[in-house]
Amino acid sequence: MDLLDRPWARCFADLDVAEPPASELAEIRARYSEPHRAYHTLQHLDDCLIWFHHARALAQRPGEVAMALFYHDAVYDTHARDSEERSAALAAAALEEHCRADPDTVERVRALVLATKHDAAPDSDDARLLVDIDLAILGAASARFDEYERQVRLEYSWVAPEDFRKGRGDILRHFPARETIYATEFFRTRFESAARANHARSLASLA
Repeated sequence: MDLLDRPWARCFADLDVAEPPASELAEIRARYSEPHRAYHTLQHLDDCLIWFHHARALAQRPGEVAMALFYHDAVYDTHARDSEERSAALAAAALEEHCRADPDTVERVRALVLATKHDAAPDSDDARLLVDIDLAILGAASARFDEYERQVRLEYSWVAPEDFRKGRGDILRHFPARETIYATEFFRTRFESAARANHARSLASLA
């Protein structure tokens, strides 16, 4: 049993639906192990699930948050703009085809995955928790944050340096422009200060 097996099984127990066949989790592993990934890998998924374990008491529907975490980067294509939409579709298909989940559950999970586009403030408690888990890396210790930055650059190695600096700068300015980077007190107290310091340091290095 590896790090994914137990939270995978608990996810569907919490959803009160049948667990999908083993091939579905095998596909998740394969997707997060694709060679073009450097940050959005099994390490990132494991980290998300560990933080969810620590913060699951905040979830209104923990099974739905866990399902969204498993699938939120199932599709990761730096050449496209619809990775989250395609990831959400995979999650919905798994719930419909293997679990016979009710339509409301499917739509809530779809919305949770789409919240990881980070293009709008999350609009539910579960979405706020999910987004904070996904953004926990922003408040990591400086050495880990710097490694994350290098990993993201590798994923966009096909982008010219000047274009990457501009695009990355826009992203780095986006989150600190919010009143708070983290929406939940659980993550805010742990990571807000470090995340702002990491962003400021990274922006200075791009200048």
